[in-house]
Amino acid sequence: MQRGESGLLADLAAHGIAYEIHEHEAVFTVEESRGIKDSLPGEHTKNLFLKDAKGAFWLLTVPAEAQVDLKALPQAIGCKRVSFGKADDMESLLGITPGSVTPLAMINAEPGSITVVLDERLAAADRINVHPLRNTATVGLSGADTLKLLQHWGHEPLVALIPVREE
Repeated sequence: MQRGESGLLADLAAHGIAYEIHEHEAVFTVEESRGIKDSLPGEHTKNLFLKDAKGAFWLLTVPAEAQVDLKALPQAIGCKRVSFGKADDMESLLGITPGSVTPLAMINAEPGSITVVLDERLAAADRINVHPLRNTATVGLSGADTLKLLQHWGHEPLVALIPVREE
């Protein structure tokens, strides 16, 4: 299996997955991406690379504006207390750097090395917008196709209602 962005594009084509790629300036935060979001249809996302109290890694994809309740999250996804993962671990496990986190980076992850979690609203969406392994582009594809790719790469994604903090 080919990895990286070229592998991602090959897998999108091989599975007949409809997608659109929008090139843009590098963005590192949801705030920086606001202008891009205004010009792209679909659900926009943010991604959290987490580590639980037992040392297991998690990649969580939620709606861009969600304020995840990190205290309630472990019960929702079936783990113990979580904290943010280190950049070194992200790079070694996913082959990406902070700011480029995406569920599509699971193409680079060994099966079983990270549990990927997709918020149930995104899993059901006609179009979600995520990075294609770099933060200078956004790719739009369906939630169902995202799940299909994750399974193709040997990952069993967890679809869950992610708890959010009320503002």
